[in-house]
Amino acid sequence: MGRAKARLSAMKIEPLGDSALIVRVVENFEKDPDGALDAVLTALRHLEAGKIPGVIELAPAYTTIGVFYNPLQIESVTSGQSPFDILETKIREALSTSSFENETSIEMRTVEVPVCYGEELGPDLADVSRVTGLPETEVIRLHANANYRVACVGFIAGFTFLSGLPPQLATPRRATPRQEVPAGAVGIGGAQTGIYPKKSPGGWNIIGRTPLRLFDVTKDPPAKLRPGDRVRFREISREEFDALSQ
Repeated sequence: MGRAKARLSAMKIEPLGDSALIVRVVENFEKDPDGALDAVLTALRHLEAGKIPGVIELAPAYTTIGVFYNPLQIESVTSGQSPFDILETKIREALSTSSFENETSIEMRTVEVPVCYGEELGPDLADVSRVTGLPETEVIRLHANANYRVACVGFIAGFTFLSGLPPQLATPRRATPRQEVPAGAVGIGGAQTGIYPKKSPGGWNIIGRTPLRLFDVTKDPPAKLRPGDRVRFREISREEFDALSQ
């Protein structure tokens, strides 16, 4: 059960080019990550229900929602009114209901993600151990036993940014990014952990890999994890990893 702490009066709506804008739902994420994320997801739900004409995509993040739209599909009611002005009005109308500010329930799933840590599947585990001053076994224990939540999905399709990384494990990104990170790689980048859904370049410290397929274009939705989900990692052996990868 989360808490939606945002207030409509505190929200800021700012342009992002000529076909997108940003709704800043809350100002701070670190003080209350769950409260901030619940507020963003509550606002997202109300914007989706509003079905604002011209809006083609809504992209939630840590404290904001990106609203992407087609300017040609937004008709001006008042002469000289810009698409941004029209959308700002409609967005504030969609978020003006009392149910938004008083809503307290956010539906959350809990998804278990098996991970094989270290060796060739986690080539940066030793570096994380060195930077944090913790034995590799303790890095694995802390990482696998923490409670995570999907804060946002982005960077590449299906990449999950997870809040909840134990502060002891915070490690700067690699000085030189890899040109190729395998699908399923679990990494640490600063104070975050995340999962690469498919092969791509990347600069996070890779400490393990999951055999789960997290992004499949043949499914609806294609991403297995979505914003707001709870995530628990489960340490597995290499043998189990190979078996689950079949």
